[in-house]
Amino acid sequence: MILPRIGGGLSALLLLSAFSAATAGDLVATTEDGTEIARLPVPEGAGWCVLWNHSVQGFPVTDCYENRAGHMVLVRSRQPDFAAGLGHIPGRGRQVSDGEGGYWILDIDEPVPGDAYVLRPGAGPVDHRLQVGDTVVSLSAAAARQRVRIELTGE
Repeated sequence: MILPRIGGGLSALLLLSAFSAATAGDLVATTEDGTEIARLPVPEGAGWCVLWNHSVQGFPVTDCYENRAGHMVLVRSRQPDFAAGLGHIPGRGRQVSDGEGGYWILDIDEPVPGDAYVLRPGAGPVDHRLQVGDTVVSLSAAAARQRVRIELTGE
């Protein structure tokens, strides 16, 4: 970005504003009627995960995303087993052992169309959750069996 010479203080302020705008982002979860369940800051380069317990086997599954230049990108997934609905698709990332009998699918690097998707959180023990750092929000507790839109916004 080239800034006109209009004074050191103002130029620095404009540069800081441009940097903040380029790196800001929120992960927002809303119900179909627009009720906001979660709004979590996720700056560029930071990530978050969607966690849940497999509906048949009960073990935890993890899908992790990153904010890449303001876009939602699926980067990796941890799956402890090859249970129903799970598994590695050849050509979509690479599968490696997690050292605990399960596996990670790494380097998925798949942009999410429109930087958003709809999830219907499972009830009870399935417990779909959003995790950003140490913050965990249960989508299931707030909106079990409802359509929930998960979106990365450029706020």
